[in-house]
Amino acid sequence: MSAPALVLTAHGTRSAKGVHMIGALAAAVRAELDRSGAAGTPVHTAFVDVLGPSPATVLRELDCGPAVVVPAFLASGYHVYQDVPREVRDSGRRDVVVTPAMGPDPQLARVMRLRLRAAGMRAGDAVVLAAAGSSDVRARHDVRRAAAMLAAELGGPVRIGYIATGTPRVPDVVAELRESGARRVFVGSYLLAHGLFQQRLHQAGADGVADPLGVHPAVVELLLDRYRAHAREFLVTAV
Repeated sequence: MSAPALVLTAHGTRSAKGVHMIGALAAAVRAELDRSGAAGTPVHTAFVDVLGPSPATVLRELDCGPAVVVPAFLASGYHVYQDVPREVRDSGRRDVVVTPAMGPDPQLARVMRLRLRAAGMRAGDAVVLAAAGSSDVRARHDVRRAAAMLAAELGGPVRIGYIATGTPRVPDVVAELRESGARRVFVGSYLLAHGLFQQRLHQAGADGVADPLGVHPAVVELLLDRYRAHAREFLVTAV
């Protein structure tokens, strides 16, 4: 039995740079599958918002065989718990499994540390983890876990700020840190790709803003870990 298709499912963005980054991430996943002996494994990209194709569309258009949908989300909120399962149901396919979301995960914390260092952060600087935000309590819990992982990676405190939904907002956290005596404040972007939210971070008043997680070997490996763990379900069934 051939390996199940991998459907990398992201949020979606109007940013051409962000769309290109998601495409580059999918290409890196495909290249690693080829390198690791799974050449020919179909890799597709889908989006749950802003632009298409949707997961349901991609699943309907698959030639044959099962599929593993990997939500490339950094926290498990409405999109992961509601949108992605609904898209699978709408596809009419029964040979599809959905993996847990990509984050939070210690590997992502390590990538965030590297991004912060590249942005100029030094030991002793105040750090804000900037997340998109969600009204879902489970997603907020995941963000707190991500902040704790980053704090462990940095060996110092990390504050949380939200960009779109929820409080405190990133600019407010940056201002509070300065008022409390922080000489330099850096924002760690807990976003996968460039877009409007990343642009907003550069207006938060920080001394530096890290790039999104983007295409990094650790991110690629994390996505593949999610895929492989669930692709085995189909391979075992076939045996």
